[in-house]
Amino acid sequence: MPRARSQSAPEIIPEPRIDSVSPDAALPLGEVELLGVHLGPDDYGPPAVLINGQSAHVLMSRPTRLALRIPENASAGIVEVRKPAGASNQFAFRLAHLLTDGLHPVTNPAVSRSGMIYATISGQRGKETPVSIVRVSPDGRGTPFVSGILNATGLAFSPEGDLFVTSRAEGTVYRIDASGESTVYAEGMGVATGCAFDAQGNLFVGDRSGTIFKIDTQRRIFVYATLEPSVAAYHLAMHTDGTLFVSSPALSSNDAIWAIDTHGEARPWFRGLGRPQGLALAANGDLYVAACLHGQRGLVRITPEREATLAVAGSNLIGLAFSPLGSTILATNEAVYDVDLGIHGLMLF
Repeated sequence: MPRARSQSAPEIIPEPRIDSVSPDAALPLGEVELLGVHLGPDDYGPPAVLINGQSAHVLMSRPTRLALRIPENASAGIVEVRKPAGASNQFAFRLAHLLTDGLHPVTNPAVSRSGMIYATISGQRGKETPVSIVRVSPDGRGTPFVSGILNATGLAFSPEGDLFVTSRAEGTVYRIDASGESTVYAEGMGVATGCAFDAQGNLFVGDRSGTIFKIDTQRRIFVYATLEPSVAAYHLAMHTDGTLFVSSPALSSNDAIWAIDTHGEARPWFRGLGRPQGLALAANGDLYVAACLHGQRGLVRITPEREATLAVAGSNLIGLAFSPLGSTILATNEAVYDVDLGIHGLMLF
């Protein structure tokens, strides 16, 4: 008798699963990586990825790893992988929220004690913009605040709560009153870029051609430290112990963060970043820097033990500030965002 043909069981194709997102926070257009299982292509083709229902561009997919770019108009951080076999679990991550755009920050924004955000419209070197500084409320309402400052650059609040801004075109530092009127505070700062106050009210200003100036409370100006010139700007952050941290972007992928002690002695504190820019200190001592780490652009966290990881993925990130309201303010070269990272900023005064 002829033997009956055996029918093979249909192949079971497992569904994808997301276990984590790295980093777990991102700006729109940032590149993140999903970790899990069954994330790679199969006989039916590559997987599709949705961010809050919107299609994302897949950069790479392997069985346990999938890299993607966040859509520009993404509105919420919910990621899902879809394949013919089915859809993965929905996984939440922190997506930065746009507050306002049409700006041109070139270093950190500044945040007042009430949570108001200040960012510059700096413009091209030597060309004045109609508005120099914009004030942004925590809910994203932006209004012109200061005009008439050529190439407004670095921003910092004093212990008394006054806003100060540098002009990289004029080498001048201005003090801004509550109505947005500016007065000259100090002149002759070279190509004045980043600035920061210490707890005693001394103002430090970085001249990107190679000098860190100290302006004491009597407005006397001292050469505090010298560094290698920067191709873009010096960015400054002050620690409670008086250490001044400085980033100095160059053309290398191995740039340093400098630490300057209270005697003006500078030493490389951390090396290995690409084009580090704005930086800020958290209450636990971690330093956050807008930079590139191992080819990944975004916000880099560096612990006091000098261990660096990417905390937020994002391109064109210029700087940051920690708001007293609990969120982290991120500045790109044209907009400001906020994101809840659960980080408290270091309070100097």
